[in-house]
Amino acid sequence: MAVRFLSLRGKKSIDVRRLSLGLNNSSSSHIGFFSTAAEQRSRGDDCHNDDGDDDRNHSVTHVRMLEMRAHKLEQQVQDLTERYKRALADSDNVRRRTQKFVEDAKLFGIQSFCRDLVEVADLLEQTTEGAETVNLTQSLAQIQGRLQEVFTKHGLEKMSPVGSTYDPYDHEIVCHTPADGVEPGIIAVVKQDGYKLHGRTIRHAHVGIAVKTQES
Repeated sequence: MAVRFLSLRGKKSIDVRRLSLGLNNSSSSHIGFFSTAAEQRSRGDDCHNDDGDDDRNHSVTHVRMLEMRAHKLEQQVQDLTERYKRALADSDNVRRRTQKFVEDAKLFGIQSFCRDLVEVADLLEQTTEGAETVNLTQSLAQIQGRLQEVFTKHGLEKMSPVGSTYDPYDHEIVCHTPADGVEPGIIAVVKQDGYKLHGRTIRHAHVGIAVKTQES
């Protein structure tokens, strides 16, 4: 049985059955829409969760890589530190050995020279003991010749400045002598011999310089 009612505005009759069907269809449409939206939102949430897991895994992997690099760098630092310590110890040992060599060179650098001079001392002693029976002049000449050989062997050279010009690096003027047959300013006499060691003056020669006389 159809039920009818009057609308408030137009007082037209409306079929309740049709209204019910329309409401049912509308409700179904809305329910379907909400269901679809909920499903899409659910899917979206699921995708979002997957992306979050991937990001989390990527972050963990990155952290592990950084930890491995840090550990490797620590090992390299330790290795370099050990090498530096060994190099420092070796350098200190070399420095001490070098210092010892220098000290020994200062103490024993003239060892060979002294050994040769001992032979000269032996000649002097023999000459003194046998002065009565051996020609003294000949013995002294032998000693002097041997001494000059020792000097030459070790780079010690006696200067011979007579006839040369004055050199303040090699000579020291101690007197002036008349220029008898010698040009003024030339070394005419040697009062004390000078010596050079390997070309370096170790004792200046005391010399006399020739000068013009008033008569000349």
